[in-house]
Amino acid sequence: MVSDAQADTTRLVILTGLSGGGKTVALRTLEDLGFYCVDNLPAALIPQLVEALRKGSDGPRRIAVGIDVRAQGDDLSRIPGVLAQLAGTGTPAELVFLHARDEVLIKRYSETRRRHPLSAQGLSLAGAIERERTLLKPLSSIAERLVDTSDLNVHQLRRLIATSYGLRADGLTLLFESFAFRRGLPPDADFVFDARCLPNPHWDPTLRPLSGRDAPVRAYLDGQTHAQQFLLELTGMLERWLPHFVREDRSYVTVGIGCTGGRHRSVYLAERLSEHFRERHTQVLTFHRELE
Repeated sequence: MVSDAQADTTRLVILTGLSGGGKTVALRTLEDLGFYCVDNLPAALIPQLVEALRKGSDGPRRIAVGIDVRAQGDDLSRIPGVLAQLAGTGTPAELVFLHARDEVLIKRYSETRRRHPLSAQGLSLAGAIERERTLLKPLSSIAERLVDTSDLNVHQLRRLIATSYGLRADGLTLLFESFAFRRGLPPDADFVFDARCLPNPHWDPTLRPLSGRDAPVRAYLDGQTHAQQFLLELTGMLERWLPHFVREDRSYVTVGIGCTGGRHRSVYLAERLSEHFRERHTQVLTFHRELE
């Protein structure tokens, strides 16, 4: 039996919505904020997940689950019953539905060249989106929160999720974003740093297919004197000036780090900076624009 104290401290967010609506971005943002995240989990297993994570005094108290049209059989129709079951055990879940206009979804699929999950049924993209809307309509009608992402870029959506589920009045949220200069600057960056002067792993054939999140690339740049000096001075500059943002009541600061392709040096630096500042700030996000 779960105690009232345990139930009261557990927060469960269920993310669903249209493919291309931003669910993956939202789920990754919640993961950065400290939520225990699981994507595409069968609805019937959600109560079991919550119960399993509650066991032990150190169990996660913030959980996020992604549910979408990839669910098999009548899984989607089970969600209202699962929500009622959770509420009955003292864990009300917040159902968040992300969506966008048809023309926006079509443009996003065109830009990413991804296949819609329902395309395998022989539907056109427009037909797949229409079918998905029909399948998910029961969930959109019971969602506590509807988020229209049509006019939001990725940065704005991450900021919206962070503001809703992670920001605290007494803290500063940092977003470290890697990007490629050839695709333009991040529109919301407060700081922008250029890492193109550093040794480029791209020219090593064994490292080229990897990214700055992979161990071989990290090891390569860990061994580069200029890369370590760059990281040290960048860290020191941010440590020096971020407290001034806090004193000015800023709650959110975005630091952009760019390189030529946005895959190796900038990703490495964003990851290293995130690791460093997570030791000092409870709210640190990362986003790799060219890897998403």
